[in-house]
Amino acid sequence: MSTLNELPVVVIGAGPVGLAAAAHLHERGLPFTVLEAGDTAGAAVRQWRHVRVFSPWRYNIDPAARRILDEAGWIAPDLEALPTGAELVADYLQPLAELPQLKPHLRYGARVEAISRLGMDRLRTAGRDTTPFLIRLADGDEVLAQAVIDASGTWGTPNVLGASGLPARGEGDVAAYLEHALPDVLGADRDAFAGRHTLVVGAGHSAANTLLSLAELAADEPGTEVTWAIRTTSPVRTYGGGDADALPARGALGSRLREHVDAGRIRLLTGFSVHALTPTDGRVGVVVRHADGSEESVTVDRIVAATGFRPDHSIAAELRLDLDPVMGATRALAPLIDPNEHSCGTVPPHGVDELAHPEPDYYAVGMKSYGRAPTFLMATGYEQVRSVVAALAGDWDAARDVQLDLPETGVCNSNPAASATGDSCCGPSPTADPAARGLATGISGGLLSAPLGLITLDAAPAGGQTGGCCGG
Repeated sequence: MSTLNELPVVVIGAGPVGLAAAAHLHERGLPFTVLEAGDTAGAAVRQWRHVRVFSPWRYNIDPAARRILDEAGWIAPDLEALPTGAELVADYLQPLAELPQLKPHLRYGARVEAISRLGMDRLRTAGRDTTPFLIRLADGDEVLAQAVIDASGTWGTPNVLGASGLPARGEGDVAAYLEHALPDVLGADRDAFAGRHTLVVGAGHSAANTLLSLAELAADEPGTEVTWAIRTTSPVRTYGGGDADALPARGALGSRLREHVDAGRIRLLTGFSVHALTPTDGRVGVVVRHADGSEESVTVDRIVAATGFRPDHSIAAELRLDLDPVMGATRALAPLIDPNEHSCGTVPPHGVDELAHPEPDYYAVGMKSYGRAPTFLMATGYEQVRSVVAALAGDWDAARDVQLDLPETGVCNSNPAASATGDSCCGPSPTADPAARGLATGISGGLLSAPLGLITLDAAPAGGQTGGCCGG
């Protein structure tokens, strides 16, 4: 058997953060293998290829990846332009994955089923830190590794539609009528929504993106109706940060939403908590439960559950993880990313120390590292993997010199009213205009303009609903 340091560092996932980890491992001269469940690099990004992100290219390109791309004569895109998911793959991720420094180390169709230590379960301690990781794939193949960087993300594990973190009654029975975040409303999925009544549940960026696409569709397709439902009592969190946001595209998104709120093309229901779902003559009956226990119902043709994502740590069940019981992130990282206190732009720099588990040399990075927090940005993931790879190379000075240059943001936490200090996560609370506590972002951006109408149903449970991520 090879000695431990001759084995590769295994990276799980060939998305933006996984490929960035590979670039840093190459620069550090460490052997590595990237295991990707999909058939191509950026497989999850391709699922939202039609969506334009709100951050310009300069925040979406990892520095190590840029260096090796430049060496190969890569022509960089306009760093101030806003890419779509398709452009992110075609102009960056695919060229990166095709580089000779990375391509031989990528394995596609390699879905990880479980991670353990060779010959050891979670109980055994003696010799654990000198024993290789054993990574079992869904096809039965096994891979040994000196370390594991899990950048598998959360795209495959969306949050449920029901309240209280539990599926709504009958949620499984209406799967044929249910879409998760960011369907291609104006493209491949157009026929599923044209001329139909769609209910979008969620208060984050991915919900807003879908709503505004539906509004555009409704202008062209008679009979198309759009209802937007949020659990909170006010849509204030869904308005953008406007001029307070250093990303102009992101700041303008919610501003446009706010301008359209009175036009009535989208009906907004507040205090809306999904309790039960029932197939009804080719449609779906949705039972709503309010804070006072009363119920009412609405019948729709389609439902989009834009309620965010959660991590799946089951593949690491035989590893020693120390997870925060609320966030599902490491205990050290959780308070730094808590969406009750932080937005994407107020998360402090963090690296290997905050990402470490009791299991030596296992690190979850990127979206997965944030657990259920929706405050992740790609730039944050790039700094994470730079720090982790430096530590694996033994360069602890570099590993702990964590720095993060994020834009000032008007995009705020999941429950602005709950701030312990009374200040907005975007800075001091405004004295008059609460709209600066802006949009809780989803996976990506690019909102179209559409008018919104507001109807208050009832009071919602305190704390409300978290949005999606901020640019995974």
